[in-house]
Amino acid sequence: MARRINALATWLHQLEPDEVAAILVHRRDVADRYIRTLKDLATQLTDSDSVHAAEDTLDQGAIDVLGAIVAMGNSGTIDLVCTELHCSVGDFERAFGQLKERALAWPDGARLIAVNSVRATGAAGGQLTLRPKTPRVRKASAVSPVVAAMSTVDGVARLLAHCEQDSFDARYTGGVATVEIRRVARALRVADPVLRLWLELAVEAQLIGIERHRLLPTKHGDDWLDSHPGTRLAALVNAWRRMDWRPEPDQARAALRDYTGAAGLALRRTALERFSADVAFADTGELVDDLVWERPAVHDPRATAAVISEMESLGLVAGGALTPLGVAVREGGDIEAAASGLMPPAAGKAAFQTDMTAVVNGLPSPELSATLNLAADLEDNDAARVWRLSAGSVRRALDTGLTAEELLAKLAAVSEAPLPQVIEYQVQDVARRHGQLTVTDVASCLRAEDQSLLREIARSKRLAPLKLRLLAPTVLASARPMAETLAALRRAGYAPTGVDAGDQSIVEHMERLRAPARGERRPDRWWRTELDDLELTQLAIRLVEQERPTVGRGTPRASAARMLRDQNVFLRDEEVLILATALVAGHQVEIKYASGPRQLETHVITPAKHLEGVLTAECEDGSTREFAIGHVRKVVVPV
Repeated sequence: MARRINALATWLHQLEPDEVAAILVHRRDVADRYIRTLKDLATQLTDSDSVHAAEDTLDQGAIDVLGAIVAMGNSGTIDLVCTELHCSVGDFERAFGQLKERALAWPDGARLIAVNSVRATGAAGGQLTLRPKTPRVRKASAVSPVVAAMSTVDGVARLLAHCEQDSFDARYTGGVATVEIRRVARALRVADPVLRLWLELAVEAQLIGIERHRLLPTKHGDDWLDSHPGTRLAALVNAWRRMDWRPEPDQARAALRDYTGAAGLALRRTALERFSADVAFADTGELVDDLVWERPAVHDPRATAAVISEMESLGLVAGGALTPLGVAVREGGDIEAAASGLMPPAAGKAAFQTDMTAVVNGLPSPELSATLNLAADLEDNDAARVWRLSAGSVRRALDTGLTAEELLAKLAAVSEAPLPQVIEYQVQDVARRHGQLTVTDVASCLRAEDQSLLREIARSKRLAPLKLRLLAPTVLASARPMAETLAALRRAGYAPTGVDAGDQSIVEHMERLRAPARGERRPDRWWRTELDDLELTQLAIRLVEQERPTVGRGTPRASAARMLRDQNVFLRDEEVLILATALVAGHQVEIKYASGPRQLETHVITPAKHLEGVLTAECEDGSTREFAIGHVRKVVVPV
């Protein structure tokens, strides 16, 4: 490592300030650290984390060239690399230019030297990968993303309804197994990847949480369902911007798992940045190929295609171009305003049919959903939502204290046309029977004015588990609590009403289970504040001017000290000055020299010549010997 740092520092000394500034522009992370000299800069440029980050910005051609240089053991030449990769000098120079401007590889005479690469591999097929053809574009046309965006918003609402009404189990670790994903996807009649996206969006937006290994809506989810469709879409878009998981369509992946790194963030951000509102890509497949070549460390064909599908499903991209909502996301604009302008208002009316159904096209308003949920059961939740009225659902509405006339008035207020007579007949028929039978929680009692009705119930074999017995001509006693007695009677086809000790009707409420939201995993990390180009240029000028000897400036000792300091990372500054003084003046010095693993030799020498990191010196016995500067561990003035 020390030898590579010295070689890099030597090359940096040969560069002009604008060339060093270009390196700092491409390696901004090292500019944020404390750098005093070009040797410090070389040390930071060889840091493995920084090298890893820099290699992530290379295109496939540059990675191929870097891999060839590494494979040749830093002893290859331009001709050898071109022969190995079957490429022209022009293609090589383009790729090698990327490496030089990132200080990942540089020339050392005729040789090519690479930094300690962590990604370099052999070129695919043994040749340089050339850039695919430029993606074809055309003028953007007005393609509406409303249908796709509404489908996603409605899909997340369907998912919340499923989690509340049916089981959706989570693992102990918090993830959701692939087999469970497939089961729920079949129930909702969607593809597995679509359900995964809905699930990840819902969790990231805090609409769904985990309670006792089961996914349940949160209170945020309730508020989300009650909001305007545009507000709902904006919440999902903001959640999408925070998602850091990487789509893997070809691999079974449990949902809701936290992964280290930010691969998903970089993948989604760089894909979105390639789209424009003015021009549209004729074929997004060509764009995928170009992105994969341009940033292979971030993009791969399957994941990038999946991310583009995500953007289309959220209304960020339509017809190969950015929508106004996509522009707001990319430019940091008002996302909620753009989403509200995109989404139509929620539907306030339903179409009631003669088959006892109510159909809502589009997203229902909270008021419409509340009315339909009161008197009907949600049956279908695809492109159009369908509620079905039944005797049980009407009875449930009447249990709240509404009369038949009041319930019909509520339904008529949300109907696009006059209510069908069959619905009116159903409501009135249930209302006539509603309350004829009452249940008192003594443990419990059934009362009715119709004595024949009570005798019929007492003889019913289906109600035998209640162990009913006649207490009076109008009173039956049940051995089971009121809730169980009511349920058994309703299963047998009766419509009893529960009353309390004061003969007041009891309104039954279903407890709505809710899970706590896990909170946002991290703040928005799309862009970070770094040194600007002017600050980087000023830093480069300072480093070069203070390090490079110029005509009429500096002394031989200072020049020697600069070179020695760049070639040895172990000596202190005062030791470097002692060695530089001895080299210039021909004085004796005593050095500790590493001759092997954990082996130090002591020599008293008189330096004579210093060239390419090797010090030629005369020893006390009169012999002449060469010492590698990087192996010197200590320098003192001999006593």
